[in-house]
Amino acid sequence: MSEPRAYKNPYQDYTGPGCAQDLFDMQGNLTQHFASCISSKISEFLAVMENGLKNADPRDCTGYTGWAGIALLYLHLHSVFGDTALLHKALDYVSYSLRSLTQRWVTFLCGDAGPLAVAAVVYHRLQKPHEAEECVNRLLQFHQAVVQGIGRLPDELLYGRVGYLYSLIFINQQFQQEKIPIQYIQQICDAVLVSGQTMSQKNKIQDQTPLMYEWYQEEYVGAAHGLAGIYYYLMQPGFVVGQERVSYLVKPSVNYMCQLKFSTGNYPPCVGDSRDLLVHWCHGAPGVIYMLIQAFKVFGVRQYLEDALQCGEVIWQRGLLKKGYGLCHGAAGNGYGFLALYKITQDPKHLYRACIFGDWCMNYGKHGCRTPDTPFSLFEGMAGTIYFLADLLQPAKAKFPAFEV
Repeated sequence: MSEPRAYKNPYQDYTGPGCAQDLFDMQGNLTQHFASCISSKISEFLAVMENGLKNADPRDCTGYTGWAGIALLYLHLHSVFGDTALLHKALDYVSYSLRSLTQRWVTFLCGDAGPLAVAAVVYHRLQKPHEAEECVNRLLQFHQAVVQGIGRLPDELLYGRVGYLYSLIFINQQFQQEKIPIQYIQQICDAVLVSGQTMSQKNKIQDQTPLMYEWYQEEYVGAAHGLAGIYYYLMQPGFVVGQERVSYLVKPSVNYMCQLKFSTGNYPPCVGDSRDLLVHWCHGAPGVIYMLIQAFKVFGVRQYLEDALQCGEVIWQRGLLKKGYGLCHGAAGNGYGFLALYKITQDPKHLYRACIFGDWCMNYGKHGCRTPDTPFSLFEGMAGTIYFLADLLQPAKAKFPAFEV
């Protein structure tokens, strides 16, 4: 047996309203004491992060580990706290980002779409419409190449088509209007469907699943590189033209993926991998949960929700990771799974568990976790933890950053 990747969860699980009374009330509002603890931790961590960023790679423009991710954090903090100074911080960081675009990747998290989309929203909030428009136009210049899959573009979230797709969704959500016409989104989803059908036929598995995707010759399952992330977007209302295509292409593909579940309730990193090791947003139950909840919303099949609830049990048991407190493969990212379950069920157990993971994160660095390569970044480091803590202050609005619609 390999060494466990998670700490044994030391906390008492939810036993009823009494055990959560110091955290939130029956309406799901955090107590003043707990909310002020979170707010003061956010301030403390921001100071540590700002100091740490002095040694960050000046050329990393990305949302995942670079400046666009820090800008996205400040944009989010502005949404939560409403302080204009936070918006100016976001502008500073996204400006660094725009000066060092990858010129290679086109996605929100690992490419140039992220910096452009974040910049557009920052400018929009600062009431600079010309600058915002310029960023949106630059973003849309990638669209045709993404639809056509130029440069053997994959379909997944970090480096592929749906990673670019998210940047268009982000613009529309943040501008609170259809700034980018739905047809742009539908064309990408069409291309993703065709790509998935082609691979399923090539691998001669269309009788098992109408769609299949791979990244670097591996059929990944999780949210970051795999099927769960792709199907999550294909099931969003209006993204695919023709609901019947969602029913006969996406639903059976989701069902195929559900059959990959381990007896524990977790999911493998790749199709055919029998190792039940990873409980991360990027690989495993914490990322698959969003696909399952969306499938339940769209198709109304109770089993999808049951499987999502089982993901929650996996996260509670095995989600306090030795890898740290980040979003991609850390306790903060795993905590979002509970918030997703809380939003769909309104069961206070899930909010309690999210708060408990928040408590763990507020003790940042005290558990002996590994230090990530980019210790202050959004997806590996402290910026992501701060983002999660800010979302805990408004659980009904919480969304996993750069992913959840």
